Amino acid sequence: MKKILIILFVSFLSSMLVFALVNDEEVQEPVDPPLKVNNYIYKADRNMNPSVDHSKFEILKEEFSTAHDATAACLSCHTERHTEIMNTSHWRWERSEELEGKGIVPLGKKNILNNFCIGVSGSEATCTRCHIGYGYADKTFDFNEPTNIDCLVCHDNSGTYKKAKGAAGLPDESVDLNYVAQNIGTPTRANCGVCHFWGGGGNNVKHGDLEISLMEPTTDVDVHMGIDGEDMNCVDCHVTEKHQMAGKLYALSSENKNRATCEHCHTNAPHVNELINEHNLRIACQTCHIPVYAKVNGTKMWWDWSTAGRLNEDGSEVHESDADGNHNYLSIKGNFVYDDHVIPEYYWFNGTANHQLITDIIDTVPVQMNTLYGSYLDKGINSKTSSPSKIWPVKVHRGKQIYDPVNKTLIQPKLWSKHVGDSAYWKDFDWNAASAAGMNYLGLPYSGEYDFIETEMYWPLNHMVSKKEESLKCVDCHRRKNSRLASLTDFYLPGRDRSTFLDGFGIIVIIGALFGVLLHTILRRIMKRKCFFQKDAN
Repeated sequence: MKKILIILFVSFLSSMLVFALVNDEEVQEPVDPPLKVNNYIYKADRNMNPSVDHSKFEILKEEFSTAHDATAACLSCHTERHTEIMNTSHWRWERSEELEGKGIVPLGKKNILNNFCIGVSGSEATCTRCHIGYGYADKTFDFNEPTNIDCLVCHDNSGTYKKAKGAAGLPDESVDLNYVAQNIGTPTRANCGVCHFWGGGGNNVKHGDLEISLMEPTTDVDVHMGIDGEDMNCVDCHVTEKHQMAGKLYALSSENKNRATCEHCHTNAPHVNELINEHNLRIACQTCHIPVYAKVNGTKMWWDWSTAGRLNEDGSEVHESDADGNHNYLSIKGNFVYDDHVIPEYYWFNGTANHQLITDIIDTVPVQMNTLYGSYLDKGINSKTSSPSKIWPVKVHRGKQIYDPVNKTLIQPKLWSKHVGDSAYWKDFDWNAASAAGMNYLGLPYSGEYDFIETEMYWPLNHMVSKKEESLKCVDCHRRKNSRLASLTDFYLPGRDRSTFLDGFGIIVIIGALFGVLLHTILRRIMKRKCFFQKDAN
């Protein structure tokens, strides 16, 4: 009886091993441990009361005839702050960075093209509504004039400040500058969001993880900013010293420097479970903790400029929207596709990137507006960054935009003007005139011919971090079918990848071992019985 039980146990164990080999869905989950937090003081432990009451300052009660007067009043006390601001990319809209094969070049919103509104050149007066200055109407703007700085847009705590449309960054006439100047403080999510939530001409158009729902989000939307949680502001992560802010937009930078990182607070080993910590060596925190983006409002996934220009019979512009109220066609911009609760695409990324400059010859289609560098083989030894490539979640925005098929370069068209007849496409709907005017403004050649070409732009995700209970599970990646990492084929991933030869060989070995055990048992019983009969015969 004992031997029969042993045989049954071995058979059961073998069956379980075979099941484990062929099963492609279930993976054992490690225990979900608590997280460590460093370099951060919880708000409950801080003194959140402002140290200065600006409403008591007489200079801020004097009537300001212009916005520049308000800045002059600020600088009368904060005497050197303008020198700090003037060295920032927030002010300059560019920074010097090294691009592979191109050397040190100025990169930033001032000159980088994208596949949303294409670029600011020639249309500064409307785009600079999101600049921290006054009067940035064209390329003659004086970046060295202190009173051109807009202190209020970042420090207004009254909730009443806003910039006028098409006014080169000047405030709306309805703004009471004295009231705003007397109610200033540390930047809030609203201060940052007034620009960063509306990039690309609408809410959540560009980033996918930055939008107006983050003004007052719950922890279901963002675990850090949720008002039912820690209620963190942008500057809690994007820490600032002398107006130099930690963090750089990945889509507009090329070097892996001055990043705002999860590890700053959570360290490189935030989990008690070492198996999870080992994943941090090659997987970004965001990959597991941002399982979806655009959680509340849709984000733009496709923009086709080639369809722009359709007008109503009376010559008026066409405005069409989808069921959620998002524009899916505008005469001035073409067709769009929005989506929400989007599963990211995943790429190897080491923090460095390349960019398609307006002077670069197009040699691939779709055109890669920004190429994220990285691969499984990049261990950080011989790259610009000492950090190895990690798997990152990315929003990929695709579209079609105007280019010069003769010169094989992208085109910066003139898009905006207050007046008809100024060659601005949004007024005259003439692509040829807009292209000629835009390229002439930059001093670049235009062949006189234009067409449209498909482009892709990559936006690594950092916000809308989910609760730990909603983070990815092992089985989301480690499975045969529908693995989140199905597109990353340059490495072996347990549970997802398989060798049919090894699987077959393993099954044969197990079955052979089981057969051997059974055969051995049967032979022993036969031999035992034979010996028993021989003994009786004697």
